[in-house]
Amino acid sequence: MQDFSLEIPLGRITALRAGTPGAPRVLALHGWLDNAASFVPLAPHLHGIDLVAPDLPGHGGSVHLPRGADYSFAGAMHNVLDIADALGWDRFALLGHSMGAGIASLVAAGSPQRVTRLLAIEALGALPEAPERTVTRLREAVAATRALAGKRLRTFPTLETAVRARMQAGALGVSEAAARLLVERGARAVRSGQAPDGFEWSSDPRMTLPTMVRMTEPQVRNLIAGIECPTRVIYADPPQPYLPEPLRSEHVALLPRGELVVVPGTHHLHMEQPAAVAAAIGDFFVRAASGPDAGACDPPQTVAAGP
Repeated sequence: MQDFSLEIPLGRITALRAGTPGAPRVLALHGWLDNAASFVPLAPHLHGIDLVAPDLPGHGGSVHLPRGADYSFAGAMHNVLDIADALGWDRFALLGHSMGAGIASLVAAGSPQRVTRLLAIEALGALPEAPERTVTRLREAVAATRALAGKRLRTFPTLETAVRARMQAGALGVSEAAARLLVERGARAVRSGQAPDGFEWSSDPRMTLPTMVRMTEPQVRNLIAGIECPTRVIYADPPQPYLPEPLRSEHVALLPRGELVVVPGTHHLHMEQPAAVAAAIGDFFVRAASGPDAGACDPPQTVAAGP
């Protein structure tokens, strides 16, 4: 994948690109605290498309939101449309992983005239919140935001220590190879002289803050039901604790033109098992470009992929 950058109203967006110019356009959106390198392992397995993977604002080398602004799915949706505008893409398909799949869901539902197809990996719609937790969540987010001001970023003595930290981050740790790709793009040198004193994350520290307001479960279901384009969802088995069965399958069943593929693997299966994920994607994006069934999607179903 080749590095490039573009300008949107917010500022500079860094990105990676692979594939064939003039082929079906696919915009790939990475997960929370990942970056465009999330799609480096998968890209060589995808053929016949023009694939662009941006570092979303606040990630990688892309611009951060201005002081006082809040990272939200709604705001990210407009950033994605601005990126498509900067590319000159009127219509395009979306490929999203985790947070990126959630953002892609909003773009597909909110701007159906622009999205031809949606391929969502390990997320669909948004994470819901119980209505009675609205005030609690808001207060926790405000307190965390105020406490973050003035805090220094963690500095790692070497890239190797940063890779190990990324491997162990939270409940969604990744393999060493995947962590290295993400860290090499998502860390920057800290210098007081010619030699680096260490490395720190280039992502905006505000990305670690709790979301102030989330949709309720009925709102999430209404959002998913409003995604009109053909949609394929790829989930890993076993399910993640935050999106258990049967809830995640129930969400997929709400799609008017959707299907579900289950692949044995981890949350970052597109990085750690790219060939299996590419097989699950198949000709999904290419099929959108031509033929009498160009806009069609298979009937809603669950397909268990092989190991």
